[in-house]
Amino acid sequence: MWPLLVMSILAVSTIFERLWFWSSILKGENKTAEQILEAARRDWDEATLLAHQANDQPIGRFLYTPLKLANKEPSIFRLALEASADEELNAMRRGEKILEATIALAPLLGLLGTVLGLISSLSSIRLGDIGTAATAGVTLGISEALISTASGLVVAIVALAFYRLFQALLLQQARVFRRTGNELELTYRQAWLQARKGQEQPRRLESSDSST
Repeated sequence: MWPLLVMSILAVSTIFERLWFWSSILKGENKTAEQILEAARRDWDEATLLAHQANDQPIGRFLYTPLKLANKEPSIFRLALEASADEELNAMRRGEKILEATIALAPLLGLLGTVLGLISSLSSIRLGDIGTAATAGVTLGISEALISTASGLVVAIVALAFYRLFQALLLQQARVFRRTGNELELTYRQAWLQARKGQEQPRRLESSDSST
């Protein structure tokens, strides 16, 4: 039971920390993303400033990484988005190993406690004592030994439930990053192409003037 107690404390502390983390992320995330995307359609400097101000949020850091680049060609812009998304999503997986270990080890530790309890209880029984009052303590010991298995299952079930919840939130966050990143990249590619066309027109005029 002592290893189960330690694992349950670690799992519960991880669950509370992750709940606080996800609640702080989901609150106002869509509003921040929409503000940055709307600013990017008007002015890239304004979008960069808004993303920098939201640097305490994963969505802000994700969008600020490509916006702060000095050389922002479309291919480099996309690579920066992908690298930033991978870094943020990996940071969001913190605590997964503790929950995975709890899910795997808690039932086994509970079963081990039950087996050891049964060995201790049954070792004191003699064949001649079966059916007599001397076996009353053995049945009590067997029932107590089963508590460790039940405890291990309860700890594993709770850890598994929250593990699946955090996995669903992580998948949702990956979708938000993909959607927001695609919109920002599309807006940037359009602006970049317009800027390239604006630079090519004076060159064509200069070349036509020189030929005449």
